[in-house]
Amino acid sequence: MGTAERREAPEEGAAAQVTTRSDAGAPGPGAAASGRGTAGGHGAAAREGTGSTGEPGGFSGKASYRPLWVEEPARRRRLPDPVRTAAVRAVLIISVTLIQAMVAFLCTLAESWLAFPMVISSVVSTILATWAVLDVWVTRQVWNQRNGVVSAPSSTARALRRERRRARRQQRAAQRAQARIRRRGGAGQLSHP
Repeated sequence: MGTAERREAPEEGAAAQVTTRSDAGAPGPGAAASGRGTAGGHGAAAREGTGSTGEPGGFSGKASYRPLWVEEPARRRRLPDPVRTAAVRAVLIISVTLIQAMVAFLCTLAESWLAFPMVISSVVSTILATWAVLDVWVTRQVWNQRNGVVSAPSSTARALRRERRRARRQQRAAQRAQARIRRRGGAGQLSHP
């Protein structure tokens, strides 16, 4: 007896595929007597798992395409480039600071002469790591202020957007004027007085 599997298509809005396969052990009631398979009348070819064109899977058209994985949209947007650069720099500095602190601790336990310089460098690296984290925060705030949609009166994003819109409008008007002049064959050009 056949079982129907329903798979979602990898693309949104595409119809789901329904495939029918037969169980190897037990044919359906009356399948052998009537000569009809469970795949809707393809006979023995449907029971063998091949369609009327001899293709595997019981499809009589294109071969079925099943991707290895389906990409899901990201839940969070990607960080802006300056913010991401500052974040990577902060992570590197913090990791070096942690390594230095561990080396300083182990050198102190071993009573090595390297303990004192490592402690001093760990203190300096801690100050740098604090600065790096603050740099990420400040860079993010500056980027949001300049490019983000911030509904604050001091936001420069609105003014920048207004200037860009005005420049685009002027560019489109100039292009329309050029197209109008070309359509008229240059007859509409103004002459110098």
